[in-house]
Formats: sequence, structure tokens, C-alpha cells
Amino acid sequence: MPSPFPGMDPYLEHPAIFPDLHDRMIVYVSGYLQPRLPVPYYSVVGSRVWVEPSQRPIGPDARVMRSNGQGRVPESNGGGVATLTRAKPVIVKIIEEEMRETLVEIRSRLDDHERLVASIEILSPTNKAKGPGRDSYQKKQREVLASQVHLIEIDLLRGGEHTIAVPHEIAWAEAGPFDYLASVHPFDGAGEYQLYPILLQEKLPTIQIPLLPGDGSVDLDMQVVTDRAYDEGPYARQIHYAETTTFPPLSADQMEWANRILREKGIIKAS
Repeated sequence: MPSPFPGMDPYLEHPAIFPDLHDRMIVYVSGYLQPRLPVPYYSVVGSRVWVEPSQRPIGPDARVMRSNGQGRVPESNGGGVATLTRAKPVIVKIIEEEMRETLVEIRSRLDDHERLVASIEILSPTNKAKGPGRDSYQKKQREVLASQVHLIEIDLLRGGEHTIAVPHEIAWAEAGPFDYLASVHPFDGAGEYQLYPILLQEKLPTIQIPLLPGDGSVDLDMQVVTDRAYDEGPYARQIHYAETTTFPPLSADQMEWANRILREKGIIKAS
């Protein structure tokens, strides 16, 4: 069953749903590009790994304080403010968890040498939230931008911190309003960024992925990839459009548009 929306389905942005969509799209992007890449290029699914503290403390989470044995803290001799005395330190053990995120890499082989040509990133909620995940992403982003590798960033999340290499203010001023954004930075483009601004009501674009100089580019139809991910994923069963709210919320005009689409598709009842 296809998504009811012509472009990005805003209900897929929910943090409980998008990680699954992200991983499916990475695999489908690689699969879409593979037969379209000329020899000797090929695509692989790569990964980025980082470590961050688990949010689950190990051991008791309690404050131990000395009392007078009667359930309250005694006053000082001068009748002043009561003070608290720590009997001993509170020991909390934090485990570290290895986090892994996938991306698509285009590589080229010539004789016995393999070369990374392009890195294709679909941003995740972790990339757009302050913390180790975003720090890891931006470190990799800086490394790619300083290398002889094309950087392609695709942001299908309206919420979170702006993380694509082009600053939000510049992207908005040059490309106009957008809900989603894709950016292509050719390493031989002398600081050039090719922006694909996307509104919620629009189909997702076909992005031109550059190859090595002189070899042109290959097209990546993001709507085809997203439609396949929806068709083969659990989302038609997982999302209850009549009950689920979008995350982040849509504007009043966007919500009216989305509800009209859902009514026309017979997914929700006319009010």
C-alpha cells in the first residue's frame, strides 16, 4: 500500500518510526544506484560508530543523608538553619553504549586501488539533537568537506537542529522556504553547494549525485526510494492516521492539507 501523501509522509517523522525508515532508505538508495552506476563505480552501505553514555543508571539512585534517627535533621546549636551531612558518596555506574548509523558510499576501483567518491547521508533524529550523535556526525561532515569526496546530505525531518553543512539562514535566503532539504557539495566545486528545497506538499526531488571529474553524475530519485520504503515497511499498519499526531506538529494550513488528503484517500472519515 503506497503512502497517502505525494511526497514525504509527515507521520513518518515520529522518533519511534523514523529510525526504521532511515535504515530501509539507506539500503534502497544503495540498491537504486547500483545498476545505474557506470563501471567501475559501485555503492556500498557504510556505517559511522560512536560511543555515548547510556541513559540507564546501574545501581541505586538514592541520596544518603545523616539524620538524628527520628526522621528529621537536627537544628544547629544556635537555632539556625538545619544542615545536611552526606554519610558517604552515592555511587552510580554508567555503561557506555556503542551507537551505529548507516550511510551510502559510492566507490570506484581502478586496478588494485579503491577510492571513496561520494558519501550520501540521510539525517536521523540523532544527527539533529545536541549530544554525542550530532557531534560525531559533524566531525565526519567536516572531514568529508575537507577531502576529495562529494558530500550529499538529505534531511527529511522538519524538527531538530539544522545540521546540513549550509547554514540555515543562507539556505533559506538563497533557496526560499522549505520543510525538507537536500544538499550536494561536489568536492571540485570550489565551495559550491547544490540545494534542493522541498515543501511538504511537493514530491521529493531527483538528486544528481556527482561522480569523479569527467564522468558526469547519476540520478537518485528520492520519491521512488521513499515509496519503496513505505510499500515494503510496516507503516501502513503501524500508523493510525485518525489518531496519531505528527511530530513535530504541522502548521494549521499543513494540517488542513494533510487531513484533506487523508479524507480523499478514505483513510479518515469526513468531519
